Amino acid sequence: MTIQGIGRPSVYHAVVVIFLEFFSWGLLTTPMLTVLHETFPQHTFLMNGLIQGVKGLLSFMSAPLIGALSDVWGRRSFLLVTVFFTCAPIPLMRLSPWWYFAMISMSGAFSVTFSVIFAYVADVTDERERSTAYGLVSATFAASLVTSPAIGAYLSAWYGDNLVVLVATLIALADICFILLAVPESLPDKMRLSSWGTPISWEQADPFASLRKVGQDSTVLLICITVFLSYLPEAGQYSSFFLYLRQVINFSSTTLAVFIGVVGILSIVAQTLFLTLLMRTLGTKNTVLLGLGFQILQLAWYGFGSEPWMMWAAGAVAAMSSITFPAVSALVSQSADPDKQGVVQGMITGIRGLCNGLGPALYGFIFFLFNVEFNSMDPIQGDYNIDPLPLDTLIPGPPFLLGACTVVIAFLVALFIPEKTSCSSSSSQLSLNDKPHPDSKESMSSLAGVHINTPLPGSDEESPPAACDADFEPLLHDSIV
Repeated sequence: MTIQGIGRPSVYHAVVVIFLEFFSWGLLTTPMLTVLHETFPQHTFLMNGLIQGVKGLLSFMSAPLIGALSDVWGRRSFLLVTVFFTCAPIPLMRLSPWWYFAMISMSGAFSVTFSVIFAYVADVTDERERSTAYGLVSATFAASLVTSPAIGAYLSAWYGDNLVVLVATLIALADICFILLAVPESLPDKMRLSSWGTPISWEQADPFASLRKVGQDSTVLLICITVFLSYLPEAGQYSSFFLYLRQVINFSSTTLAVFIGVVGILSIVAQTLFLTLLMRTLGTKNTVLLGLGFQILQLAWYGFGSEPWMMWAAGAVAAMSSITFPAVSALVSQSADPDKQGVVQGMITGIRGLCNGLGPALYGFIFFLFNVEFNSMDPIQGDYNIDPLPLDTLIPGPPFLLGACTVVIAFLVALFIPEKTSCSSSSSQLSLNDKPHPDSKESMSSLAGVHINTPLPGSDEESPPAACDADFEPLLHDSIV
């Protein structure tokens, strides 16, 4: 057998691939806002919502099929395909903005790198190591998105957007070369040969398969409704939020990059230090309710806020609201029977993937509906101040306020979720302590506005062992620029 790559397959190969891909996209945070406004000066929010919405829906539809194919053809080839097509739009930013945004939309069909990475990690780790490995991948993802926007803003201010795009392109090419030359195949030949020629069933490739099972259990149904109502506004929020800060609140490029970094670091602290403390003292369900409460407050603050200091204060609250989904993962694993863990987690990831497509389009449409446009604004001029945006509405951010209303309904639904465990109380307590770490990526992916992908149906990470909750990895979720 010919060994491709350097060394044995390991988690560190996956970490490098993820870091390079999302670091390259993070560099483009500031230039992309400029190009977006200059390309669509009259309906900026609406077009941004449509672009991100199409991308999210294509990712949701394609993830199961790519996952099933990677089980047959191996992970390495699909890492190469997903990274190549996800990064393909980058050089087009300065060459042809229209083609750039068109390619971003269509690249959603391949923006499932995290899904393949999770399968890669599952191939090279055993069950007890997997949570730690996922946590390392998540932390790497978060680190790339905390640092890269600030670096991109600095390069843009001193050397111009062309250099930023060039650097991002070179990093993306380095990632592709790394996969070609250094990443070994993680799926053993025996497994590939035994599955080669096996037909891919529609159930394996059907993105709606898990959603059709939602109503089979009342507790799971309540959790799924809560996830949908709370994650829909979050997915929309982070698709347009940085554009909103730049154009409506008049954040400079530097301020925007610092904002991303600060809120990102606070989110990581909230999901590690505070989440563990809250789950031990308040319990899983009450932690979910507290997170939803923080989300309501930050969305309402964003909706009514019109001053920069309000955005900073609401950003700190938003960091605390990031505890919601790790806590939901723990609650899901407690509420389902041990032999139904994979099915239930698949439902949650399916709903989140659907929200990643619907949320951005909804926010863009609401901004358009309330006449939050840039018709009377001049093109962005670096870090210079611009006149406030004349709004035809008393509410600066109407979609955020509507989002707060949907989260209020999610909060009311969550009140009726019963707290129960599938194992003994001691085992349940262990599961509470062990669950939170992998999910730091959740808020950061959303925070950075990057590709949001879901674990693949049929892959190892979505099929935990039918044992006690203590051995179950929480739901992990990726995202976009």
